[in-house]
Amino acid sequence: MSQSAALYPIDLHSHTIASSHAYSTIHDYIAEAQRKGLKLFANTDHGPGLEDGAHYWHFVNLKVIPRVVGGVGILRGIEANILNVQGETDCYGITRDWLDVVLAGFHRPLIQPTTVAEHTQAMVNAIRSGKVDIITHPGNPAFPIDVEAVVKAAVAHNVALEVNNSSFTVSRVGCEANCKAIVEAARDLGAFVSVGSDAHIAFNLGDFAKAHELIAAAGFPQERIINSSIPCLLAFLKLRGYPPIPEFANL
Repeated sequence: MSQSAALYPIDLHSHTIASSHAYSTIHDYIAEAQRKGLKLFANTDHGPGLEDGAHYWHFVNLKVIPRVVGGVGILRGIEANILNVQGETDCYGITRDWLDVVLAGFHRPLIQPTTVAEHTQAMVNAIRSGKVDIITHPGNPAFPIDVEAVVKAAVAHNVALEVNNSSFTVSRVGCEANCKAIVEAARDLGAFVSVGSDAHIAFNLGDFAKAHELIAAAGFPQERIINSSIPCLLAFLKLRGYPPIPEFANL
């Protein structure tokens, strides 16, 4: 078992070749999860609003993927796109009814940077909508936010804020100060966080090293890290209104 998997046995953010700027299949992710000792991962391809995002049918047909393969649990998810200041996303229609978890974040060109006030309004409205479980990479320096306002909304609506490992390694250069501020505010105000690899290739599944450094330095409480254990995750999903997944009981 990898050191990261021992700390965070679940990865809630990964992309397959259904998002064509990613490079691995679901089979590749299962094998990598087994190799690293991960107990569960979420398949969260990009929403259909992005030019190379997965088609609507991809998400409603995730039901064909078994719940557990080779001892690894698979959550059916999406990384939706926040589209406007109203907080609307491209996870629409009956899509959410077929999913286990909905992530959402800012992705250009579907939404362009404007002002701190508008970024904050869009993120807070997405949180208030009741349709988003985890906000992805909220520390993106291209979309600065009012941290306290976003964290308070997340607390009020039981939405998790992601600490995105990819932000520190291959994307969103300069996010460190924003991410630190978000983690510290989440710690002090009582928010949940999620640690995600944002893997676009299977080799990065369960890679949380940089995100963990930040969380450990902040002294963030483990019981509010939703992917720190299977019970923590299942309790969070129950809080979010999802039905139980019996197949995960023995993971």
